[in-house]
Amino acid sequence: MADDLDRLLDEVERRLCRLPGGRGAAGSHRHGDGEEEAAAAEQGRSAKLLMSAGSSEEDIDDIIDEICNDSSFTKTPLKLKSNSASLTPETNSAVVQSHRKRCCPVYLGGSSSPYGIGTNISKRTCDQLRCTACDFRVSLFNDYIWDQSCDYLFFRNNMPELSKLRAKMIKKKGARAYACQCSWRSIDELTDLRTDQQLRWVCGKHAE
Repeated sequence: MADDLDRLLDEVERRLCRLPGGRGAAGSHRHGDGEEEAAAAEQGRSAKLLMSAGSSEEDIDDIIDEICNDSSFTKTPLKLKSNSASLTPETNSAVVQSHRKRCCPVYLGGSSSPYGIGTNISKRTCDQLRCTACDFRVSLFNDYIWDQSCDYLFFRNNMPELSKLRAKMIKKKGARAYACQCSWRSIDELTDLRTDQQLRWVCGKHAE
């Protein structure tokens, strides 16, 4: 390693100390000499680093840090993007959606009617109702009915805050009070939603 350092230092000294033969030669080779001097300076710096490495093994980490911190190195963080990772959420979402079902038909009912996916065979009441008119989820309250004084502005201003809605709720065993922001119903028995043409409620799908 000492021989290599000597040769490198000799080369640096030769290039730095070499003088051009005349003014014409200096003019014609000025550009080339500038490049050679820059290269020689870089080699001199490398030689210095190598000498430091040879003189002390413990300074290797410092030399590496100096090289890495040099302004000539472009520090551009690499951002790797996995195509498979970007597709995962959409794929999972599609799987979840494929396992959700709608009621057909949709049933409303009193508090004694069980919740679930309503079908012609299994007549269960839907608890995933959403209104297509106001885009609110339909709230339901077991063993309550709405007072006859309820109006559109009451639900418009108070949905879905239960503390405010209670002012118009009347206790009634076996009943169920339904409401969104624009419509409301008090139901005592199993009812097919299709029989009430004024309601814009639909099943928002059930998870199996």
